[in-house]
Amino acid sequence: MSTAASEARAITDLISMPSLPRSPSGTVDRTTMTGIEQTRQRAILDPRTAAERFRLDHAQAPADLTPFVDGYWILHWDLPEPHRQQVLTHPVVHLTFTTGGQAQITGIVSDTFTREISGTGRVLGLRFRPGGFRPFLTAPVSTLTDRVLDIEEIFGPAARAAADAIIAEPFVPTALELAAALVRGLRPTPDPSIDKAARLVETISTDPSVLRVSQLAAIADMSARQLQRLFAEYVGIGPKWVIRRARIQEAAARAATDPQDWSALAAELGYADQAHFTRDFTASIGTSPAQYASSARRGTTSGRRGMSNCKRSRSLDN
Repeated sequence: MSTAASEARAITDLISMPSLPRSPSGTVDRTTMTGIEQTRQRAILDPRTAAERFRLDHAQAPADLTPFVDGYWILHWDLPEPHRQQVLTHPVVHLTFTTGGQAQITGIVSDTFTREISGTGRVLGLRFRPGGFRPFLTAPVSTLTDRVLDIEEIFGPAARAAADAIIAEPFVPTALELAAALVRGLRPTPDPSIDKAARLVETISTDPSVLRVSQLAAIADMSARQLQRLFAEYVGIGPKWVIRRARIQEAAARAATDPQDWSALAAELGYADQAHFTRDFTASIGTSPAQYASSARRGTTSGRRGMSNCKRSRSLDN
């Protein structure tokens, strides 16, 4: 079996997102994945165009790292001309290893951003659970918000050497093993507050009735102030932002798939009126809901914002 075929098979074996549509061979079936699935699960805007520009695979984290790491993602591209991809980020921290030598830790990106990719390349990313990066820091996760740091700034020069080996390794499964070894070597300590933070973020994502911080505080059996402190310490951003971002992601996902009654959708997502929803959506994505819906279904939204929001953001699967 050729090296390329071996790697393809190994990646197929690593893919582990059962909620995504799959072909009989077990790989993610990108031809049937809907825009709503792309936007909800991958935070990718204009998923129709994105599917034509790059390949994005996911793999499960080793069992011993799952208290901290949600999983891996692997981005490949081979482009005759540059592509700009807009991303609506999730409340998570990423550790990424990119062709060309970049090894970086990206905190939560509070704005939407656009990243340009060109030529041929790969990004191997570790997506941490909400709260899962806290044991690797000596400060709250909120100190990383809207920041990108080189790996040695947090983990030291030995991590830089390990990162160089990961980036240079052409065989993805081996690179993933090296990345896991790097994280294990940092000896993170399990923390029950990670699970609590992660459960609350998951509640926001899966329960559309949670529209207010007070509701989430009641679910957590905490005061609003205690909840704010937990999110700042472990998640990296306030619960109000997480709720708002989840609702905008839901709106964008639906808009990319089917025509919408914007007034009804605004009410469903907890907005006082359609005007408030439209302002929020436009501020987050850079265009009105109706304009985004029209262009996303044609596959023409990528690159609208250029590079204006990616000065500090580097990963494509936030």
